[in-house]
Amino acid sequence: MANIAVIIAGGSGHRMGQDIPKQFINVYDKPILIYTLESFQKHPQIDAIEVVCIDGWHDIVWAYAKQFNIDKLMWIVSGGSTGQESIRNGVYNLEGKVNSDDTIIIHDGIRPLVEPSVLTDVISKCKQYGNAVTSMPYNEQIFVVDKENEATTTQYIPRETLRRVSTPQAYKFDLLDRKYHEAFEKEIGIYGSSYTNTMMVELGERLYFAAGSDKNIKLTTKDDLEMFKAYLKADKDSWLK
Repeated sequence: MANIAVIIAGGSGHRMGQDIPKQFINVYDKPILIYTLESFQKHPQIDAIEVVCIDGWHDIVWAYAKQFNIDKLMWIVSGGSTGQESIRNGVYNLEGKVNSDDTIIIHDGIRPLVEPSVLTDVISKCKQYGNAVTSMPYNEQIFVVDKENEATTTQYIPRETLRRVSTPQAYKFDLLDRKYHEAFEKEIGIYGSSYTNTMMVELGERLYFAAGSDKNIKLTTKDDLEMFKAYLKADKDSWLK
């Protein structure tokens, strides 16, 4: 049973306000996407990597992989017009290439700070339950906006009942492939901000929580980029405990 990472790097990144897709922005002479790929390259349980990428950038990704010794990279696939189409393209490309009980780990290419312990736990939980989603407790209070007056509220959601879910997420390939075919045939769970986890729930699957980390930030804005740089600098400052 192999563990294959599917790294989603198909977005254009308009909110970052740069001339190139944000996953290719250089931070300390290294593209953001490479930081992400290195996390999977270095993890002993990851056997192969697939990147879902914007058209026109495939050769650049191969070149970066060679430059930074990402030798677990096996496939590069073109993304779609939406996030779900991109993930679907990555999943469908693995048909006939992987086994039904292989573990597929889906991860955002712009989450470059995934920790080894998070990857280990999501793989372990998936092997135990068939799927696993990285999660964290929600530490803020959540109130529901009043339907008649959006400036008020009379209802809150106990934070103990909530979890923040992100990537990495892991699924057995047979389940993942079947559900993407079902979702696109029935047009369920594929629109708007839908992701693999929300699609699975809409199609009736029970999801299992795995460990997460506050460090696992998604680089969407310039402020996120500055936070990422701060994390990298903190890692270099060995006197910090």
